[in-house]
Amino acid sequence: MNVNVSIVSGPVHGTEDSPPLDGAGAWLSFRGIVRPYEAGRPIVGLEYEVYEPMAQRLLAELCAQAIQRFGVLSIRLIHSKAFVPAGEVSLFISIRSERRIAALEAMTWLIEALKREVPIWKRAVADRCVEHLAELR
Repeated sequence: MNVNVSIVSGPVHGTEDSPPLDGAGAWLSFRGIVRPYEAGRPIVGLEYEVYEPMAQRLLAELCAQAIQRFGVLSIRLIHSKAFVPAGEVSLFISIRSERRIAALEAMTWLIEALKREVPIWKRAVADRCVEHLAELR
């Protein structure tokens, strides 16, 4: 099974993939970008709390389920932990499949399952206390 899952500290970088797999007719990617507001209030970013071993395992299991359920060829998923400034990527998913509908359905299912089942929480950071958060690490 072609699953690649990682959790990185801070914003997600390196979201360029290698050339498409043989047989891939669709290559769909999603980038979740931190908005500069949360619940109508301005923020400087989001702080992600992750129970890493469990989250890593669950993310890999969900990707494997998506491959089996929708018949896609591969899934690459990168999720942030710690602080991600507004405007930066906190979630990246790349799905390759023979057909576009399978990739679209797998992406929708995977994002909803991730939000529902994986122990990753976010907290809005509304001011410049970010420098202090970085010092505590």
